[in-house]
Amino acid sequence: MKLSDYTKSLLSDIEKRIDPDTEEDYLKQWKEFWDGENEDIIFTPERKKTSQSGIEIKGIHINDAIDDLELMLMAQLAGVSRALSTKTEALSLRANYGTGIMTSLFGAELFVMPRETATLPTTKSFNDTDKIREIASRGIPDIKSALGQKVFDFGEMYLEAVKDYPKISKYVFMYHPDTQGPLDIAELLWGSEMFYELYDDPDFVHEFMGIITETYKKMIDKWFLMYPPQELNAHWGLMMKGNVLIRDDSAVNLSPELYEEFALRYDAHLLDYYGSGAVHYCGRGDHFVEILAKEKNLTGINLSQPELNNMEKIYEAASKNGKKIMMLPTAACRIYMEKENPVRGMISGKI
Repeated sequence: MKLSDYTKSLLSDIEKRIDPDTEEDYLKQWKEFWDGENEDIIFTPERKKTSQSGIEIKGIHINDAIDDLELMLMAQLAGVSRALSTKTEALSLRANYGTGIMTSLFGAELFVMPRETATLPTTKSFNDTDKIREIASRGIPDIKSALGQKVFDFGEMYLEAVKDYPKISKYVFMYHPDTQGPLDIAELLWGSEMFYELYDDPDFVHEFMGIITETYKKMIDKWFLMYPPQELNAHWGLMMKGNVLIRDDSAVNLSPELYEEFALRYDAHLLDYYGSGAVHYCGRGDHFVEILAKEKNLTGINLSQPELNNMEKIYEAASKNGKKIMMLPTAACRIYMEKENPVRGMISGKI
């Protein structure tokens, strides 16, 4: 693919601004945190040297980027350029196609948000159990269909685009796309009818979850052929120890017992299969965090709404099991910081 002069100038500007000594030191700080060698109550890395862009950064609308590989590249490189001007943010980017990547493989209709929202697209749920049974009967879908095709096309284009930029190739991390997690994929595809079937037909739910989990593996396995996981991997502007980040938002709707049966079983399989990983959830999950934290290949937990959680339970489960809490806003750490003997080196702050 022939790149525009603007994209080439953006790549050249980023390449020139990357200082290897600064980035090596930045990564060293993250490694010390994950290796338990940092004793800050709240760890936040600090880049020794920052730099401002030498070119004007164009604003790219996400709706346009979804349908144009080079615009997606421009938008993602703009984020890398911004990160170089900050002390804390990792140099990272992704194939940024929203929460509907996996559901689109199963035939879900893409829902593009109105332009004024400037928000990533998603897909529409079927809300039809008979349709889900039909989908399940087909087995694992083609991972290079629908948004899957866009994901892999972008991944291949990026490798070609940066092959002559050694510092970008080494210090800018492409992290895996938003493949959600097995239960999230099931709910996004199925809709709220899924929750009835947890009681009415659990055997079929497990059958479908198995198909989803194998599709997830097939997708990520292919992605890792292009971008093999490293000792530390980027995600959301931080560096994490773990090869996958599983989204588990739907799990907050379940009791601990149902969580263990229909969410953790499949998350744990993926954590074991990939050797390590972290779990994210939105909403309140303090009722299942103790079960989650016991998973041997779990490295960290990311919760986006600590104000909805009993943070004492979160801290206790994480510290007792040697897990990190990732990207926690400083305000949410207050109870932890006020402890007489806080466990240090457990929390990374908001980037």
